[in-house]
Amino acid sequence: MAYPSTQRYVPIAEIRDDVVIMRDGSLRAVLMTSSINFALKSEQEQNASIGSYVSFLNSLSFNVQIIIQSRRLNIDEYLSRLEKVEREQTNELLRMQTREYREYVTQLVDLGNIMSKKFYVVVPLVPGKPKGRGFWARLGEATKAALIVKVSQERFLSRKKDLMQRVDLVATGLGNMGLNVVMLNTQNLIELYYNSYNPKISEHQKLTDIEKLEVDQQMV
Repeated sequence: MAYPSTQRYVPIAEIRDDVVIMRDGSLRAVLMTSSINFALKSEQEQNASIGSYVSFLNSLSFNVQIIIQSRRLNIDEYLSRLEKVEREQTNELLRMQTREYREYVTQLVDLGNIMSKKFYVVVPLVPGKPKGRGFWARLGEATKAALIVKVSQERFLSRKKDLMQRVDLVATGLGNMGLNVVMLNTQNLIELYYNSYNPKISEHQKLTDIEKLEVDQQMV
């Protein structure tokens, strides 16, 4: 007996040109932002930050989604570099010190259960909601495995242009708050959603760079 794939429950149709296309035809852009240590600011600086945030919210005529993602700190790559330095070290004393440092960092992360936090702002564009269909009809379509929205390149570029105007507005508002903002590209988006939907598996199975994958580039 063939069981339906869990992919049928994922609302994403495809990720193209740094934009997420949802199954309902709407678009999403994702911005990653820095953070500020609000508690360490003076009262005057805190009030200024709050004022900037209020001004940012008042400048928006559309909804945004703010996401804080916590993950256990992954230092595997850093530990691998330390291990390489240890192997290549010709001085026995320095080799021993490098090994002790590597073991110390490993134990520190394991015992302390150190977490890293990342902050995202999702900017949406909903071109228009279809009319004449009830809730159950829309729900039934959303769960069909074969339902994948195909957006023509011309229509996609037009919608993306409108989405980028929203992205610029959000990025400017966040920048006025003293935050650094970067828009995620296609590879970043794939990794973000892969890690979000597969938090355990992603710790051991890393994604391949999309430039190394063979994919069908034909657009409809």
